[in-house]
Amino acid sequence: MSLFYLDASAIVKRYSPETGSAWIRSLTDTLSGHVVTLSEISLAEVGAALAVKHRVPGGITLQERDSALSLFLGHCQSEYNLITVSRLIIDLAVRLTQEHKLRGYDAVQLASALVTNQAFTSAGLASLTFVAGDDDLLRAAEAERLVIDNPNLHP
Repeated sequence: MSLFYLDASAIVKRYSPETGSAWIRSLTDTLSGHVVTLSEISLAEVGAALAVKHRVPGGITLQERDSALSLFLGHCQSEYNLITVSRLIIDLAVRLTQEHKLRGYDAVQLASALVTNQAFTSAGLASLTFVAGDDDLLRAAEAERLVIDNPNLHP
């Protein structure tokens, strides 16, 4: 069993084809035995990403958007561990914005991963792998001593 934390830029690839989608689908397949953790804010971020993919000229259809969002939300209920964004996570995210080149939600994603990783290792489990498609976020995660992976490197 491997432990993964996926930010929104990674998990959206399961629901809309782009570079790295096949790898993300294999990683999140329930038969893989992996534990996949997301922050609750990923619900809004993935919803927004799918809406953008629908709005762009030549993008996905309304039916494709709605189907992908419905599937994602269903998986959030049954397949993923969702981390609540607490005041502890927000305070950590604020610190991370001062130490790394991060946007607000990216800092919350990283803070959520760090808190989750601490809980896993304190329980005697292995460290998680932080998965994101954003280079600044990955650099910050690596600087915070997380194991990282980029789905864009898995075409």
